[in-house]
Amino acid sequence: MSVTEEGPVPLDQRFGELYRELQRIAHRELGDRRRTSLHTTVLVHEAYLRMEASAVRDMGRLPFLALAGRVMRCVLVDHVRAAMAAKRGGEQVRVTLETEPGVAEGHLPQLDVLAIERGMQALAGLEPRLVTVVECHFHAGMGFAEIGEYLGISERTAQRDWRRARAFLLDALSD
Repeated sequence: MSVTEEGPVPLDQRFGELYRELQRIAHRELGDRRRTSLHTTVLVHEAYLRMEASAVRDMGRLPFLALAGRVMRCVLVDHVRAAMAAKRGGEQVRVTLETEPGVAEGHLPQLDVLAIERGMQALAGLEPRLVTVVECHFHAGMGFAEIGEYLGISERTAQRDWRRARAFLLDALSD
């Protein structure tokens, strides 16, 4: 548990400290092509509204980012589901499972958010830690060293878990 010398950090303060990082995460979640009416700022603010102040009061930076990434994933999935219900798939958001930021686009298949969510749910039934690694790396933009620190595993184990989760998701999504 990470708190300041003065005591626990309120949600507003933690959110303010990490706002730029949350914006970067939201931008990455939505992708460069942004085929959705959801904007980066809206995604960040909606995540803020869904987070419970009491739940994050004693959280350090890494657990907070992991939670924020998970909440943004839920906001995005809910938004896409609502758009699909309204328009029968007219606003599907495409994202890639890239291994490293900056990988050239087009090298990996484009996947829709709901397909990834279905794969994540299937993976959660088999290996919950792998889901956490995906949420931290893919949704929260954490590096493997940060993921390892957050989960109490080595950086190398976090990398292996990412490769296993990515392989599982790509296999599940190709079906």
